[in-house]
Amino acid sequence: MALTGRAALLAALGSLPVGIWDPGWSGILAVNAPLAVACACDYALAAPVRRLGLTRSGDTSVRLGESADITLTVTNPSRRLLRARLRDAWPPSSWQPGTEMTASRHRLRVPPGERRRVTTRLRPTRRGDRQADRVTVRSYGPLGLVARQGTHKVPWTVRVLPPFTSRKHLPSKLARLRELDGRTSVLIRGEGTEFDSLREYVPGDDTRSIDWRATARQSSVAVRTWRPERDRHILLVLDTGRTSAGRVGDAPRLDASMDAALLLAALASRAGDRVDLLAYDRRVRALVQGRSAVDVLPSLVDAMAALEPELVETDARGLTATALRTAPRRSLIVLLTSLDAAPVEEGLLPVLPQLTQRHTVLVASVADPLVTQMAASRGSVDAVYEAAAAATAQTERHRTAEQLRRHGVTVVDAAPDDLAPALADAYLALKTAGRL
Repeated sequence: MALTGRAALLAALGSLPVGIWDPGWSGILAVNAPLAVACACDYALAAPVRRLGLTRSGDTSVRLGESADITLTVTNPSRRLLRARLRDAWPPSSWQPGTEMTASRHRLRVPPGERRRVTTRLRPTRRGDRQADRVTVRSYGPLGLVARQGTHKVPWTVRVLPPFTSRKHLPSKLARLRELDGRTSVLIRGEGTEFDSLREYVPGDDTRSIDWRATARQSSVAVRTWRPERDRHILLVLDTGRTSAGRVGDAPRLDASMDAALLLAALASRAGDRVDLLAYDRRVRALVQGRSAVDVLPSLVDAMAALEPELVETDARGLTATALRTAPRRSLIVLLTSLDAAPVEEGLLPVLPQLTQRHTVLVASVADPLVTQMAASRGSVDAVYEAAAAATAQTERHRTAEQLRRHGVTVVDAAPDDLAPALADAYLALKTAGRL
């Protein structure tokens, strides 16, 4: 079988007759000289690396769990053919575990004076900004014996946005909203102050809604319907303190709170309400104000992308003061925080009257499904002890929620997958009751 290229050259060099020679430096040089000459020629014919032109294009943002394609254009200004292996380095969280080796490495050939494109596909595993590190190019000669290597800085940033998995609940919540607005055949009476229309009385209607004057002019009983009030102000407050860093399942509590806030913002903006966002622990981490209904959701998603839990105790007084400055008029304040007894009793409860005096307050918290599973476990001594510990934790959590309710606060406590729809239902219930 005939050998070609590098294999043929090495075979030829290895078969050189050496005869009887003195194993000194002269003998070694006599045998290795052809190989050294071949390597020198191969190196000289390799395209230079430092003169290469590299530019980027492609996606600048991507939702967590989706893929982003980044295109790297390599221009060869030299007179030699570029035969190269290229590594496009990004932070480890830019890929799923185990895929970085194949996703970041490319082979390419670029003729003199031409350009070629390679695409790196990212699939980030964490929110936030992912910045390109460096591009390493290894240029080989025609024999592949030696190579030139160099690195280039080609800046690029991809912002990884929250996934908004609760978007699937939006159609059903919007249908419920349309019922409240009287835009479907099923009209549910709201307690708002904006009169909508008259309709015929049906069993179960509140007798206080009967319009007696209209009833006297016709043969059937007429009932007044009310359109839920619009243009209300909603302030979403994300607690980014240490309690938001606790992991429930595979993600921190903060991520579930963000997802619930996004669903509520999408629903409220469709209802004609104004939505602002405040993220706070000991200082303001994010603030979104005054966005239109079209821009509010993209603005919230962009602001949430870079948020990370801070391992500090949340300053409840500072949070309350900032919320009151952000919402000077009567509003619905939705506080997404923990229901742990110590932070609530020592931090939130003493300052809560400042909020409830002027605003309607709703507290939403992420519950751990594992505690529920532990509370139901039996069958062994360890399981019984786990069940007792879980029952104690649940009792303490319920007691904390009851303390908040006694201050006029609406409390939503649900598992990560259920928090977003439960919060949306609580918002619709407040709107139905005319509390917004």
